[in-house]
Amino acid sequence: MSTPAGKRVSLYDARQLDAIVHRMARRAAGLLTGRPDVLLVGIRRRGVPIAEMLRERLVRDFGFATIPLLELQIKRYADDLTLLHPETALVENPAHSSLDLAGRTVMVVDDVMYQGHSMLRAVEWLARKSPAEIRTVVLVDRDVARLPIRTDIVGARLDVAPGDIIECNVPPYEPVFRIDLCQPARTA
Repeated sequence: MSTPAGKRVSLYDARQLDAIVHRMARRAAGLLTGRPDVLLVGIRRRGVPIAEMLRERLVRDFGFATIPLLELQIKRYADDLTLLHPETALVENPAHSSLDLAGRTVMVVDDVMYQGHSMLRAVEWLARKSPAEIRTVVLVDRDVARLPIRTDIVGARLDVAPGDIIECNVPPYEPVFRIDLCQPARTA
């Protein structure tokens, strides 16, 4: 992960995040209990391993049967919040074109809710597949979404300055599971 030079502060370490993910899984179990046909959807990149962590806990700790996981590739920002795709590009996997979600409960997972573009794009795409219910999950919500999207399950709510970057380090993309606050050096 490449972020601009400046101050970096560790907000959550792996041990703290383990507890946060457990609370998220407990909340997910409450929302999913009694739903016979559940699908987890991870937004690539870091939403996928977070969805895998939740799935593992739902099965191991809360008695769910195996839960399928679908990966969605959505592109908008680089890690340093540089805007790459103003239209929030969803790259549809050809295998998903005939996906039928009728009657299913879908839980969409991402690492950070920033302005809401990626999550809204995922929810719009999934809604066209006619699921019974769509729930949203993020590890971190910055509470600055500009679009009509809400999060059902939030690991941590962080109120940070607009120019600051919340950096979720999630294995396998980074070696250690942690959340850092990056405050880019201000130029005069």
